[in-house]
Amino acid sequence: MNIKILILFVAALLIFGCAKSSSKEKTEMPVTLVNADYDTATFAGGCFWCMDAPFEKLSGVKDVVSGYAGGFVNNPTYEQVSSGSTGHVESIQVIYDPRIISYSELLDVYWKQFDPTDAGGSFYDRGSEYKSFIFYRNDSQKEIAGASKATLDRSGIFRKPVLTEIKKFISFFPAEDYHQHFYKKNPTRYYSYREGSGRDNFIMSIWGDEGVNKYIKQSEDKMKTQLTPLQYEVTQKNGTEKAFQNEYWNNHREGIYVDIVSGEPLFSSKDKFDSGTGWPSFTKPIDTRYVTKKVDNSMGMLRVEARSKIADSHLGHVFDDGPAPTKLRYCLNSAALRFIAKEDLEKEGYREFSYLFK
Repeated sequence: MNIKILILFVAALLIFGCAKSSSKEKTEMPVTLVNADYDTATFAGGCFWCMDAPFEKLSGVKDVVSGYAGGFVNNPTYEQVSSGSTGHVESIQVIYDPRIISYSELLDVYWKQFDPTDAGGSFYDRGSEYKSFIFYRNDSQKEIAGASKATLDRSGIFRKPVLTEIKKFISFFPAEDYHQHFYKKNPTRYYSYREGSGRDNFIMSIWGDEGVNKYIKQSEDKMKTQLTPLQYEVTQKNGTEKAFQNEYWNNHREGIYVDIVSGEPLFSSKDKFDSGTGWPSFTKPIDTRYVTKKVDNSMGMLRVEARSKIADSHLGHVFDDGPAPTKLRYCLNSAALRFIAKEDLEKEGYREFSYLFK
């Protein structure tokens, strides 16, 4: 990891830019349900400093632990792993509630944190200890990971083959305390390192910036004039439209569904299914980072509410009775959505989501 010292020295010149990047990070309180039965996912994507933060901020994630996995030395030190002689790779363990977020959704976030076509390390960090791996813990995780990797390869997003290995989990050893949640303990060093290593520029060039500037919430006056009374009631007052009497419950066309207020992309027809409820239902979002989840105690029930991240529109609720692979059902209001057909993606400014239909 000596290269990190060099990168941090060079990146000191970029602190102002890093501070700007830091301002884009939004801290969200995690949503938790009582009697949670947590699952664990183990991922490697290069420097674990940079892999921690994106997952820790997801609704349904209890904790993220940085450490070492895949090797043959018990309780290795950071120095031992950095030497490349232990067989371990820098990794993270994500402890999550599958009733709120699925393994499949975690994988969608995972692929967007590094370059999965790099077989020799990760950005400036070279060596076997920085290679990317998905360590599966059971047959279900293995199957989901394989399908996710195949979908990414087929999409053509990367011009080279996806080389991330899918390997059976054997052991994981937590890293030293000073590595845990590094982005909180040393934010200046963290953002400087991300930018100096080239990771942020790469992610931006492939995936964009989550539409931080492209998608915005309309003013109250504008929403009242542009939204129908039902759309306003649902998105702003947490209303619910009638089952079987809404626009998209039976829509079978290919395309994506975006927030009616901000336009941020939310769901794909590829993940839509007939739940029999009379409301449009999906197994997962296009990118779970666009959807926040909150505990909803209204109407005498304990439920998980789904809201859009940027517009903060009420979308519907999430239930844990959906089909594989996520076993989740995002039950949504059509009034909170706008459908964009596959053939209209480029015209409507959503060309980057064409890969979903390859």
